[in-house]
Amino acid sequence: MKKQACPGALFVSFLFLVTLCLSTEAQTCKPNGNIKGRKPPPNQCNQENDSDCCEDGKLYPIFKCSPRVTSRTKATLTLNSFEKGGDGGAPSECDNQYHSDDTPVVALSTGWYNQGNRCLNFINIHGNGKSVKAMVVDECDSTMGCDSDHDYQPPCANNIVDASKAVWKALGVPENDWGGLDIYWSDA
Repeated sequence: MKKQACPGALFVSFLFLVTLCLSTEAQTCKPNGNIKGRKPPPNQCNQENDSDCCEDGKLYPIFKCSPRVTSRTKATLTLNSFEKGGDGGAPSECDNQYHSDDTPVVALSTGWYNQGNRCLNFINIHGNGKSVKAMVVDECDSTMGCDSDHDYQPPCANNIVDASKAVWKALGVPENDWGGLDIYWSDA
């Protein structure tokens, strides 16, 4: 005599596995608090590349962590100038240098920057049906912002790959669409 699995038990097992997979995918880091925005002094927030300036009194979440890195880490690609006088502000943290916007370089959100452990290493960025290799040269600070050190811009979200114009060009994104793109990245 054959034993048959109870359809109800199979369904419950299936639901458990689906819930486990979804909760694992949804496990992202949580905010570590907020900082209160301050209105920048006149001409102190560089809005090149449509950068946001902090709004007086607005609360901005801060993060010490980023989503887990995988072979296909989801992220948002943003645009940044790493040149002197660009909206990136100070020289890059990894080498205390400015970098040409014609060079594929990126800044990673604080958790992915990993206290500089990815400095001067390459990552692969996949988006718009293409891919490009870029060097990590800076942190896109998710823990601080709205001050002179951060060009009076809000803290970065915890899932940002802030890229030079060269990265956007290599991905074949039309210039009028630069600024925000869903991508995947991995360590090279």
